[in-house]
Formats: sequence, C-alpha cells, structure tokens
Amino acid sequence: MSADDPLQQARERIDALDVQLQSLISERALIAQQVARIKADMGDGKDCYRPSREAEVLRRVRERNGGPLTGDEIVRVMREIMSACLSLESPLEVAYLGPEGTYTQAAVYKHFGKAVHPRPMAAINEIFRDVEAGNADYGVVPVENSTEGVVNHTLDMFGTSKLMICGEVSLPVHHHLLAQGEALDGITEVYAHSQSFAQCRQWLDRKLPQAERNVVSSNGEAARLVAEQGGPRAAIAGKPAAERYGLRIVSANIEDDPDNTTRFLVIGRQLVPPSGNDMTTILLSSHNRPGALYDLLRPFSDAGVNLTRIESRPSRRANWDYNFFVDIEGHAEDPGIAAVLADMQGSVAFYKFLGSYPRAVT
Repeated sequence: MSADDPLQQARERIDALDVQLQSLISERALIAQQVARIKADMGDGKDCYRPSREAEVLRRVRERNGGPLTGDEIVRVMREIMSACLSLESPLEVAYLGPEGTYTQAAVYKHFGKAVHPRPMAAINEIFRDVEAGNADYGVVPVENSTEGVVNHTLDMFGTSKLMICGEVSLPVHHHLLAQGEALDGITEVYAHSQSFAQCRQWLDRKLPQAERNVVSSNGEAARLVAEQGGPRAAIAGKPAAERYGLRIVSANIEDDPDNTTRFLVIGRQLVPPSGNDMTTILLSSHNRPGALYDLLRPFSDAGVNLTRIESRPSRRANWDYNFFVDIEGHAEDPGIAAVLADMQGSVAFYKFLGSYPRAVT
C-alpha cells in the first residue's frame, strides 16, 4: 500500500488513537490507586465501591454518547474500565446463585464488570449468609421476572436479613435449549430452574410435550448436569452456560416472551447516598382491620410519592398475616419521601427499611 492509501491512513489513525486510549486508561488506573491511598489515610479504605458514584458516572456516559456505538455498548466498555480500575483499589468478592453460567452470574458482570471475584452459591439463602458473614462484599439475587413475577425466596429472606439493597440490575433473558448433540428428536428429559420452565412453557408444550421436566436449583446447574450425564437430556440456560460446559445450542431463544427480562438486586451492608435517580424499598405490615391497606398507602398519594410496585408475602408471624414489599420512586433522603416514611413508622404494625439505591443503568 502507498503512503497516501486511504485504508492505510485510516489504520494508522486507529493505531494512534489506540495508543492514546491505552495511555489514558493507565492514567485513570493510577489515579484510582491514588484514591485508594487517600481513603486509607482517611480510615475509609475497606470498601472502595460506591454504588451511587458509579451509577452517576455511567448515566453521564450514556447521556453524552454521540454514537456510532449504542448507549448499551459504550456503557459496557466504560463499565469494564471502571471495574478494572476498582480492582486495583480493592477487588470485590460478589456472591451469586451458581454454579458458573447462570443468569445471576451474568447480572454480576453487567453490574460490577468482570474484574471481580465471583463466589457461586448453591441457593439464595446462602448468598445472604455469605454476605452477612463478611465472606463476600456484595451479593446478587433475582427478585422478579417480567413474565413470571416475583422470586418469593428472595422476598422472604429480606424479612429476617440485616442486609440492605445497594443496587439493581435489569437483564434481558434469552433461554436456549442446550444438549451434547444437535438434534431435538430423542430428547426425553429437560433440566431447568422452575422459573425457566414457566417462561418457556408454550415452546416446551409444542416442541417437547413428552419430555420429562426436572427442576433444579439454577440454569447453570442444569447445564452442568447435562454436560456430566449426556444421553437424551437437555438443559434450558443461556449462552454463557453453553460455552462454560461445552454444550451445543439445539434451539435458541425458546422463551415465550421475546422481551423476557429479569430484575436482580445487589445486597450489601452499606447505606447508599442519593445518585439523582434512585429507588427505595420498604417492608410493611398493616393492622388487621377494614381499610388498613388503604390507610397504609394513602400517605404516599397525599405526598405525591410514586409507588412502582407492591407485593404481599406471608409474614410467618401468624396465620393470614402479611408483609407488603413496596418500591418507591426516589431516595429516602428526598424531603417528601423522608417525611412520609417518618410518619409511617409509628402508624403501622411492622416497618423495615430495605434500602435506597440507584436505578439500573440499562
């Protein structure tokens, strides 16, 4: 190629930009190390991760994006740079529903980046215990799906745990049928989490009506079992599970709803300051009398506070006694919300603040 060849010039320009980018990333990493030393001198060096700060940075990244990369793509690139820099300060231990290859692990990487130390747990209650014991800095747990609703086990754990909600992750979920072979014919058993079976019910009824459906603790576990046992077995899981366990994708995107999305919560031990775009979650129980639920919710309406979700679960304190999980738009330090929450604590049968946290940066 000649020196004035347009393609060669474009490649040389890319090479020069790569040098600049690498230099700037290295400079950012050095400043991150400096921040860690400053925090240590101030006696605040144990946990360098700040959910509100990171959410604010990522929102600004999306807002100033001018293309041609999409907002999701540029946020993902910046997320990994931030994750790598944070690991120089203090590598995070993050517990999740394992084994490797689950959607919960994908949510960990989406929220924290891949420069963390993931800790796979066998069950949701073990994630809570791991964080409570201090073995993990944070945990990530599924809380609701756009098709099948709430994950009851997660809600029930908040009733007794001292952990706080520190963040949320919204993850599009695409289910694949995985097996050692490539043929759909001959599959007699399918392994999956109960929620995945529910999210793929119509496809399974149509394509594999005679196959036995075996419920396991996670989709990663389903893929691991199929990889280990082989034969006429298949698993419902995501692409990372196929790659991790060496399985083939027999049928892709078998979920009944193409917009299938799961919401995850990040749990930890810290209170999170306002980020400018937050959610608050509280746990309530009303007195058992006529109009009690109306009286419970009316103060929010009177104050112009928007509730985005309310779920009921048995309280386990007595028969037919219920807790209400309420998601509120805004932060508990916002004046209007703070006033409502302060007044409410003296008028309800039970009150528990579960946390204010940045909304998911999608």
